[in-house]
Amino acid sequence: MNLTQTVLAATGNDPGMALLALLPVLSIMFLLVILRLPATRAMPVGYVLTAGLALGVWKVPLLGVLAASINGALICMTLLWIIFGAIVLLFTVRESGAIHAIRHGFIGISPDRRIQVIIIAWLFGSFIEGAAGFGTPAAIAAPLLLAIGFPAMAACMVALIIQSTPVTFGACGTPILIGMGDSLDTAQVQAAVAAHGMDYATGFIPAIGRYAALPHALAGTLIPLLMVCLMTRFFGAKRRLRDGLGVWRFALFAGFAFTIPYLALAFLLGPEFPSLVGALIGLFVVVTAAKLGWFLPTGDDVWDFPDRAEWEPDWVGTIPPGVNGQEPDHRMSLWRAWLPYVLVALLLVLTRLSQLPIKAALTAPRVTFRWDHILGTPLSRSVQPLYLPGTIFLLVCLLTYFIHSMNPRQVKAAWLDAMHKLAAPTLALLFAVALVRVFIDSGPNMNSTGMPSMPITLAETAARLVGHSWPFFAPMIGAMGAFVAGSNTVSDFMFGLFQYGVADRLGLSHVVILGLQAFGGAAGNMITVHNVVAASATVGLAGQEGNLIRKTILPMTYYLLVGGTLGLLLAYVFATDVF
Repeated sequence: MNLTQTVLAATGNDPGMALLALLPVLSIMFLLVILRLPATRAMPVGYVLTAGLALGVWKVPLLGVLAASINGALICMTLLWIIFGAIVLLFTVRESGAIHAIRHGFIGISPDRRIQVIIIAWLFGSFIEGAAGFGTPAAIAAPLLLAIGFPAMAACMVALIIQSTPVTFGACGTPILIGMGDSLDTAQVQAAVAAHGMDYATGFIPAIGRYAALPHALAGTLIPLLMVCLMTRFFGAKRRLRDGLGVWRFALFAGFAFTIPYLALAFLLGPEFPSLVGALIGLFVVVTAAKLGWFLPTGDDVWDFPDRAEWEPDWVGTIPPGVNGQEPDHRMSLWRAWLPYVLVALLLVLTRLSQLPIKAALTAPRVTFRWDHILGTPLSRSVQPLYLPGTIFLLVCLLTYFIHSMNPRQVKAAWLDAMHKLAAPTLALLFAVALVRVFIDSGPNMNSTGMPSMPITLAETAARLVGHSWPFFAPMIGAMGAFVAGSNTVSDFMFGLFQYGVADRLGLSHVVILGLQAFGGAAGNMITVHNVVAASATVGLAGQEGNLIRKTILPMTYYLLVGGTLGLLLAYVFATDVF
């Protein structure tokens, strides 16, 4: 049996199985978005439903479901460690008084909240994504926006919206290099790539990145403007989109300042650098332009949120917005105030570059905890605690105590407040990740029927239904994978070989379809339950996950429509002779 038959023929033509596989996804959306239940109630229900399907329909043994759940619990622990570190960092800079200086610094650039959100969320957040990935930008950008006076809901929404363009090349290109690289590393794919005269590692995999960067650059250029418009529409005193359009020149400039170097780096250097270096270039260019007054609104057109008394109850969480308390007698210098965030960015970059020995030291077997064959199943999980972004956050917190000359009372307050805020999202995140792992780990290596896993069942049915329109729908499969898995990397790993097989069967460019998969996986990060729950936790907004998804599903829909349209053009017009 050839590769295409192996990938595509396994599921048969039973639409009933696809409908059953869709139930976990629909249940999550229904409970969170329609019924507006908090994730603490919705996720346990979704988990029970998914586990029931795995046991009763996919015939996964009970030990297999338990092993997948344990696998999810281990992943959840790493996510909670990242969230905890981010919250401790937020409370540390608050207690030290640094946030007062940061706030004044932004007012010095521009008091306009639209300008501030573009710089912090779009550019600084994209840089953090390029360095660390895995939801880290929301854990940094959302609390920072909250601290300078944004409503928690607004801060969380914009931090999730930017989890799109930079994500495919996040964590120094991990979704492409690892997600795609491992998924497609089979003898048949290697042979086909070699027959086409390409090297698998240096030619084929970077080419997937290039064809993901093309639709990203086009769709992503409008993300800053869309983000600002949604912020003014949902959180402005007049609830108007046109208030966001008032900074269209600056928003487009900021979009191009990132996406132009982003695209160039994808073609010239490969998947490691588009988000990391592209966002850094954009940050320097845009901050410089803002200080010089280029493209800023003229006159008195300075936009701010309404008075705090007019904020709606669901805008705020358990962590109060703003700097809080009296301003320190001796204002801290701006450089000293920003130094913790500079150290976070620097350490994330230094620990993620394979060219340096630091990464190897932090990920060495002697400092890695690994559980192979969980409960006797094929599932395994490893945890590298020193490599996790949460460890870097906490290390920077310890350094900040000396840099900002903090006293023991301030340190104690920061840690106690962080531990208190972490309690609410723990249950929701635990069931959410367990649900995802049971959903993904329902395939033939775990079940007794030989059926493909639930997500592959869904994807195969979609491919049969849409036929040659597949390039339009390919990003949606990537987005579905990211929604349930919480990761573009996992989505690419899960669906990479499947997407290759569909391209093979339809006679389409393999790298174009795989690029669209990677593109869609990034788009799905805007609404993935992992990111929504984790980002909500960093701003004290637990219980508002459905409200956030209802807002962020709008830019995700825009992103997928643009990507699908560009996919059709690439597949049938511009890249018909590309492998």
